[in-house]
Amino acid sequence: MPASAGPPRRPVAAPRRRGRTLLPTIAVIVVLLIGFSIFTGFYTDLLWFRSVGYASVFSRTLAARSLLFFVFGLVFALAVAVNFVVAFRTRPAYQAMVPGQQELDRYRMAIDPYRRVVVGVIVTLLGLIGGSAAAGEWRTYMQWRNGVSFGQKDAQFGMDISFFAFDLPWYRFVLGFAFATVVVSLIAAAVTHYLYGGLRLQPFLGERATPAARVHLSVLMGTFVLLKAIGYWLDRYGLAVGEHKINKTDFTGLTYTDVNAVLQGRTILAIISLMCAALFFANIVRRTWLLPGIGVGLLLLSALLIGGIYPALVQRFTVTPSQAEKEQPYIKRNIEATRTAYGIGKDDVEIFKSYDAQLVADETQLSKDTDTLSNIRLLDPQLLSPTYKNLQQIKAYYDFPETLNVDRYPINGQVRDVVGAVREVSLQGIPPQQRNWINDHTQYTHGFGFVAALGNQTDGGRPSFVSSDIPPIGDLGDFQPRVYFGQESPTYSIVGAPKGTPPRELDFPDDSAASGQRNNTYSGKGGVKIGSMWNRLLFAMKYQEANILLSGRVNADSKILYVRQPKERVEKVAPWLTLDGEPYPAIVNKRIVWIVDGYTTSNGYPYSTRSTLEDATTDSRTTTTNQLVTPVERVNYIRNSVKATVDAYSGTVKLYQWDKQDPVLKTWMNAFPNTVKPFEDISADLMAHLRYPQDLFKVQRTLLANYHVDSPQTFYSGSDFWRVPNDPTTGSIKAQPPYYVTLQMPGQSEPSFSLTSTFVPTGDRNNLSAFVSVDSDPGPDYGKFRVLQLKRSLQINGPSQVQNQLESDDVIAEQINILKRGTTVKYGNLLTFPVGGGLLYVEPVYVQAEAATSFPLLRKVLVSFGNDVAFEDTLGEALDALFGAQGGSPSDGGGGTTPPPPSDGGTPSTSNPALTQALQDAQAAIEAAQKALAAGDFAAYGKAQQDLRAAIDRAVAAQQAASGGSGSASPSPSPSGTATPSGGASASPSPSPSG
Repeated sequence: MPASAGPPRRPVAAPRRRGRTLLPTIAVIVVLLIGFSIFTGFYTDLLWFRSVGYASVFSRTLAARSLLFFVFGLVFALAVAVNFVVAFRTRPAYQAMVPGQQELDRYRMAIDPYRRVVVGVIVTLLGLIGGSAAAGEWRTYMQWRNGVSFGQKDAQFGMDISFFAFDLPWYRFVLGFAFATVVVSLIAAAVTHYLYGGLRLQPFLGERATPAARVHLSVLMGTFVLLKAIGYWLDRYGLAVGEHKINKTDFTGLTYTDVNAVLQGRTILAIISLMCAALFFANIVRRTWLLPGIGVGLLLLSALLIGGIYPALVQRFTVTPSQAEKEQPYIKRNIEATRTAYGIGKDDVEIFKSYDAQLVADETQLSKDTDTLSNIRLLDPQLLSPTYKNLQQIKAYYDFPETLNVDRYPINGQVRDVVGAVREVSLQGIPPQQRNWINDHTQYTHGFGFVAALGNQTDGGRPSFVSSDIPPIGDLGDFQPRVYFGQESPTYSIVGAPKGTPPRELDFPDDSAASGQRNNTYSGKGGVKIGSMWNRLLFAMKYQEANILLSGRVNADSKILYVRQPKERVEKVAPWLTLDGEPYPAIVNKRIVWIVDGYTTSNGYPYSTRSTLEDATTDSRTTTTNQLVTPVERVNYIRNSVKATVDAYSGTVKLYQWDKQDPVLKTWMNAFPNTVKPFEDISADLMAHLRYPQDLFKVQRTLLANYHVDSPQTFYSGSDFWRVPNDPTTGSIKAQPPYYVTLQMPGQSEPSFSLTSTFVPTGDRNNLSAFVSVDSDPGPDYGKFRVLQLKRSLQINGPSQVQNQLESDDVIAEQINILKRGTTVKYGNLLTFPVGGGLLYVEPVYVQAEAATSFPLLRKVLVSFGNDVAFEDTLGEALDALFGAQGGSPSDGGGGTTPPPPSDGGTPSTSNPALTQALQDAQAAIEAAQKALAAGDFAAYGKAQQDLRAAIDRAVAAQQAASGGSGSASPSPSPSGTATPSGGASASPSPSPSG
């Protein structure tokens, strides 16, 4: 070896050092990225709340969650840590040599060097878990902290309802948290004592635990049993919101067994638990587990006998043999509480019992229902979306929702029902080759316009638009047509540009522009400024999009619009609200605004039956459009306490107090002051478009199906329960949705915009049991339910029977088969109207060609009254045919004879003066009938039909006299289609009072 050669080098040292520094560096970078991501979400939320003026909601919610997180997390962590420390410090100085000691020594020696670290990690994780669980209960805490009185006391305990709604849920949470803390502390103490010899599985010198371990564990177990005593006491009040089944019917509240067995049992168990806890605490000074063991045994035996067996015996031998009688007072409590909690009490619901629905229309009564008949809606908002798209979409990047909305507007001095929708921007309509970040987020930024058509009129089967085209034209006047905030808006859009620069947000197609389109620069109040590099970095991180940071489209004047769906915006500023599943647009003060109904709910109203909102609000309509109330929850109290609006251009969110008496809303207004505007701030223009919400009505009608029954005995038997019928027009097994129509119910002086539904008996029967309507026009009668409960002896067809009658009629079936040649026949909503002393069913029938670009057009109208049906081209013809057959037409069964009108429009010529006069009278009667029908004057129409019959009789008599009495007048076509008793209808035309 050369003399200059030194000692051998160690080349592995440098890589090892690099490995030691690389992993911590990567870990630090990962932690920083995660932390920055969390901070990004937090800070961009804060910027959004500031942009909409609800920063106080963000700060108060954050304060409540933070308070709960740190207080409960700290308590949980400290409790466990203290018990770890106490158990460790009270360990025995010397370890007894017992079987298994060597294994414990190995565990102890492995843990001891890292004891502080292990305990610290465990305590920290438990603190985070406990704090997170507590932070999730911020709503419960804020309701308890800010709760107001209901002003009503429960029937059993005499406690204000607020105790059950606001206080009891919070006490239960705190108690559950205390249980968890004690249990985890007990486990931590027992494990530590066991590892360090304070607790042994096998006795040594007669002792399984050292004195210190015995004292420690006795205190923890005594605390647990003490908490159990508190739990038993609170469970007494919990019985008021406990769930049962009585005769297979859901029931909430105390039952006979609860009051006479369970309630006393819980009191006794609470006392025994206190005694048992005292025995555990006494074990601190006594050196025996005997007495605490006896106490625990007594508690378990008592829980079995008093808490389980005794109530079961009372139920089996006292209640079950005469349950209907025993449960009557408690069923009565449940009925009254449920109706009050859901807003369907006696003051809210007027039931017309034994409604004697007529099978033949009364002409005098029909004359009183002309306003209802003239407002019958023919356009089905569920079917017409393709029609709107084909006629008013204009460009592929625009779209309409799958379900349109029914509202009302003053048109030519008269308030009319209209079916409307917003023309929104849709990125799905852009060809794939044109999809890129610039187009998606800086050019196609907003929709344009509001399209509406009259609900009771068509133009050759097409909607009769009162607002249409781009720019908008029609009868609704001028308004801001741009829709930057809508249900189909992109996730985010970057808008705005420096002054003097050309607009680049696509506004609408314009042939007069050189580029074929008109552009716009957003100037609304909405959005968050994104011009600074810091904000660009934040939002680039939020949306994982580098273009936000790098693109020249983002400038000093740019704003970013996000959280753009109306429902999401309201949900974010009012997280304490449950929102209706269907926001709807309206033109208010010359701006398009989205109206969202907000509900305050509770799960703690005593004796009120619970409902699952998802189940109650699901019907054939939500099945296809997924418009469900959110969040999905179980409640037993609900109020439509807030009306919220979202400006489609500026994104401004406003919350208005709607129910001034709701204690739940008052509680939340205490928690979030100055966020809900008073009722008086609702403008007259906005008030005109507010309506009774569908989801609330669905929940209420589901309850009314059972809770219209006042008698506890009848309620127990279930003999008079109803159900919502399935939708017969879709073939779905889902419930028929409610419908907005304008009608006049018994007890009303004039028609009103209403929400309606029908009921059929429970079971397999499908005849009609009742018809319900709730007044949806803001005013003194807003929210007033009117129920027409049919006489039980009547057999009135229900919706499915009417649909079957319509489709199975030979004449109608033949005409429908003709319509199906090359097209698809679609049945519109089957509407029900109380007219003529009975119930009228109206169903529009649409035809859609098989071509991909085709759309539904109204072609026929089906109507039914009593046992008669008619099927005509227009509603007017169908009503003429139907009511003509029931009293206005000749008495020959509907196929009566009338003289043919002269071909030249003049008087028919004849050599028989009597016949000539009779024909002239008949012609005059026909013209009078047509004018009366066009005017909706059914009294005059009935008189004209009587004159027509008399003229026909005279004409027949004159012709028979002229022929020597041996002939008979040959039948002539009727001037108006008439329905046969079997459902057939002639096809001859007649004037129509509406499209």
